[in-house]
Amino acid sequence: MTKPDQNYVLRQLPFVVGGLGGVLLVLNRLLTPQLTDSQARSDVLGVILSAVLILTGLLWQQVQPRSPDAVDLVGEEGFELAPALPTEVKTELAWASHLLLTNTATRSLVVFYQGKVLLRRGILGNNPEVKPGAILQRVQQKQKAVYLVNLKIYPGRIEFDYLPENTQGVICQPIGNQGALILGANAPRSYTKQDENWVEGIADKLANTLSQYRNDFAAADL
Repeated sequence: MTKPDQNYVLRQLPFVVGGLGGVLLVLNRLLTPQLTDSQARSDVLGVILSAVLILTGLLWQQVQPRSPDAVDLVGEEGFELAPALPTEVKTELAWASHLLLTNTATRSLVVFYQGKVLLRRGILGNNPEVKPGAILQRVQQKQKAVYLVNLKIYPGRIEFDYLPENTQGVICQPIGNQGALILGANAPRSYTKQDENWVEGIADKLANTLSQYRNDFAAADL
């Protein structure tokens, strides 16, 4: 389900007013039996004003672009933490995931660390396991985030089968050199540069916390 564009009427208003003004000027000219000099000058001004309004409408198409269409992600809402995690780690993961879900376009997220899924939260995909594909492997190897602004246009989207099937945008943010924070959005092109910086900062904070327990993760059956 897509959300209505709340700015649609505002963007169309200059077109409607300018077009209506132009039509009325033409009708007035056709219905006037004798054209006076003052009316001719008024018609010229009217044409200029109509043209300015239409031009303003064209400019507003760029200044006020349409918001990306959002969808309802397919899946059930949930919150899953690996049970063997230390209490401190559970608290940190819960805090970080709550911030991302409430302050960004994120609707589904997964924390993958040392080959294990530590957390799934938001709208959950059908597959609880993460098998790193080419994109996630590259993120972990190069320790550089990847933002897929419109997931459906990427052939590699099939590797994100652990997210809801109609996820629109994905950020894969490395957590140090041991894992990744995978975020799914319900609209394409929905993350701003500020959001990306925010995600990077949270991932760095998680990396610092998780690194203190990395030996425990390796030994535990998560």
